[in-house]
Amino acid sequence: MPTRITQTMINTQMVRNLGTNLNRMDNLQNQLATGRRINKPSDDPVGLSFAMRYRSELSANDQYQANVESATSWLDYTDSTLGKANEVLQRVRELTVSAANGSNPQTAEDAINSEIKQLYSQLVELGNSEFNGKHVFNGQLTDLAPYTEENAAITDADNSAIQYEIGAGVRISVNITGEQVFGKSTDADNAFKIMQDLMTAMGTSDFKGISDGLARLDTRMESFLSVRADVGAKMNRVDLSNERLKDINTNLQTLQTRVEDVDVAEAMTNLKTSQNVYEASLSIGSQIIRPSLVDFLK
Repeated sequence: MPTRITQTMINTQMVRNLGTNLNRMDNLQNQLATGRRINKPSDDPVGLSFAMRYRSELSANDQYQANVESATSWLDYTDSTLGKANEVLQRVRELTVSAANGSNPQTAEDAINSEIKQLYSQLVELGNSEFNGKHVFNGQLTDLAPYTEENAAITDADNSAIQYEIGAGVRISVNITGEQVFGKSTDADNAFKIMQDLMTAMGTSDFKGISDGLARLDTRMESFLSVRADVGAKMNRVDLSNERLKDINTNLQTLQTRVEDVDVAEAMTNLKTSQNVYEASLSIGSQIIRPSLVDFLK
């Protein structure tokens, strides 16, 4: 038996369709106003889950980039400090070579000895260098100065590593310990011990002691150059990580944009189409709704 279509059913369906068109236009207008395709979970539940994941990954990537910047600053400062320490050691070597000349009068030896004392104090100061209030050569004990002029030759700095996470599961040690730079207190080529022994030898015109000190100094300087090369290698690695993180950030932003952002041209076209459909619905609806019996009786 065929279903009987009443005027009320026609009117109800027409109103329902008009409401659907209005909702569609409202959604499109909202997208254009916010610039976002997803403004509430119901807009695209699957797309929203992807968008949240991209946001989480972008947040983590931002932290990795911040760590890379901190690591770069630390390594730059360390390299600069090592450069100054190298200048001190080079000058000590020049003076030692000069002092090893047995023809120097004692006054010349005393003058050389006096300068080495100043260089010793400068090297201790460099050993206590601070970056942003943290001692760079004392491992994780960054709040403590590792050396004093009195105990530098018999004290070992903390040997623990300071690490930064520069990628998912990727960590790098950014610090160089005082032990690596200046030598252990038990090492014959400990920089501070060498300078103290040189000052003693020069004070007594002990030319054999001066010659031995020169050989030990050369050994320390070779180790020093190796340490500085290691810092350079770490700087290169951090730079490469920074470039990789920038690429990841760009890719994630592109994916996020594809999921979340609205295609303005497409949305405007759809909005215009929806407006036309709505206006047509109103026009047709006014013809479908028949006049009532009262209207015919007038």
